Amino acid sequence: MLTRRGFCGCALGGLPFIATAAHAQTTECAVFTPARQGETVPDDAIARLKAGNQRFTSGTSVNCDLLAQVRDTAHQQSPHAAIVGCIDSRVPPEIVFDQRIGDIFCARVAGNIVNVDIIGSLEYATKVAGAKVIVILGHNACGAVKSAVDAVKLGNITALLENFAPALATLTPSDGQRDSHNEPLVQKVAEANARLTAESLTRRSPILAELVQTGRLKIAAAMHDITTGRISWLS
Repeated sequence: MLTRRGFCGCALGGLPFIATAAHAQTTECAVFTPARQGETVPDDAIARLKAGNQRFTSGTSVNCDLLAQVRDTAHQQSPHAAIVGCIDSRVPPEIVFDQRIGDIFCARVAGNIVNVDIIGSLEYATKVAGAKVIVILGHNACGAVKSAVDAVKLGNITALLENFAPALATLTPSDGQRDSHNEPLVQKVAEANARLTAESLTRRSPILAELVQTGRLKIAAAMHDITTGRISWLS
């Protein structure tokens, strides 16, 4: 039987958790200002993304007043990170990293590849707007990667799939039949694509290279698991 004393004890015992949750919500719901962004170093930004994914996968995502964030960011934005993700409906970066309005720049394209337009967008996000980290976010069972493996020819998709050539070049005879039903092979191409795309950014952009060289930016590759929601970091 739950006595009054027992009930009070339970209630009091829950106070530290409530206080901790309230503190986390206050911290995570505070929008990024220029000052807060300026105090953030690249490692802080990566740690924030990792902590967000941990909350997402543990079912403890923070609920914020999004309309308040709309008001607080109406006249300025100072995101701490930029994510290049796939258009896949199962991998929305803001949700899987438990980020909100004003926290991250997000570019999405099939297969999380980059072209001149996206690289220019990343230059803006970092050099102009101050983001501290760029993450190329791939995922398993990617339809674009499967299409590249199968050498699909269809409209403008054909040209898009040419971007996977460097990742496909990592395949060897030991990887088995080049077919989208070969799941380990598809995963290898997806991981290679995320990693090689991240590595290419400093070669393709002197602006990003300079930011990395001076310690103002980090570029990382990561993979999202659509079966668990967890993100693993490749670099």
